[in-house]
Amino acid sequence: MTNPVHVEPKRVGLVGVGIIADTHLAVLAERPDVELDFTVDPRAVGPVVFRGATPPHYGGLAHALDEHRPDLVVLATPTETHAELAAMALLRSTARVLVEKPLVHDLVGLAMLRELDGKADVRARVFTAHHFAFSPEVDWAAELLATHPDWGPVTAITSAFYDPYVLRGPEAFSSYVSSWTDSGVNQLSMLTRFVDLTELTSLRQADGGASAWCTVGFRSRGEAGSARLLSSWLTGSSSKESSLVLGRSGVEVWIDHTAMTGFAARGDELLAAFGNDGRTPRKVAHYRPLYASLLSDRPDPVLGFDAAATITAIHHAVPEAR
Repeated sequence: MTNPVHVEPKRVGLVGVGIIADTHLAVLAERPDVELDFTVDPRAVGPVVFRGATPPHYGGLAHALDEHRPDLVVLATPTETHAELAAMALLRSTARVLVEKPLVHDLVGLAMLRELDGKADVRARVFTAHHFAFSPEVDWAAELLATHPDWGPVTAITSAFYDPYVLRGPEAFSSYVSSWTDSGVNQLSMLTRFVDLTELTSLRQADGGASAWCTVGFRSRGEAGSARLLSSWLTGSSSKESSLVLGRSGVEVWIDHTAMTGFAARGDELLAAFGNDGRTPRKVAHYRPLYASLLSDRPDPVLGFDAAATITAIHHAVPEAR
């Protein structure tokens, strides 16, 4: 009988220990193949406890990388810091870099990372946490459409994402910038599970950035279609839903992202339905499969730099007058 091969856990450095870091820590703690090597945050924050221990903490990433050799650096910091910190991790380590969405604050940041590709393998090492693309109901719907090519192309999509950030007042804008900045990326990354995005065809932001309405062109099975996306903070509770219409066959797939449920119907016929056990927190349900993919030998392309570049270009596009 041969002894099992010992595999060293992947060493993870977490940069930014704010609200979203709690989800990263909870999912990473479930995985026996990772160890939290260090944490970073310039603010005066309390110690991070990971599996009963407190890893070394630093006020800056440069100092942490002088002391450690991580396999993965996770950037859970404000969006405007992403490009600079990702560049530092690329140039001062050999680690993969997982950046919280959106990858960069603007197109200048995207260009800066692209220019580094000759010095560091940006396309192979930079990943973006497009967690909505890994939500159980999205995975279910994508698999359902893949197994039913007879339903034809997706011809129209409507998606509405509401978050109760109006209750946070100015804090919401300082943390999330705008509804389109925060939810727009979630919607676009989710849509990549079903269609190939092509262009932003219209965009109107309202309520001082707390709401946004846009249309995005896409292609599905060789045919053009259009998605209508609404995002808003003007609500007292979270509500996120998307509807995919397959016009040729009359099939509609309805997805409730808040409840992580869905169904497919054609007229009065129920074709399929999806539920969940009700015990898994929504973001944990997103990040579990995300990390499973990221830490594998072949991460899902939706996490990759090319997908993030496409989403960023559409997200920051200025629609032409029509």
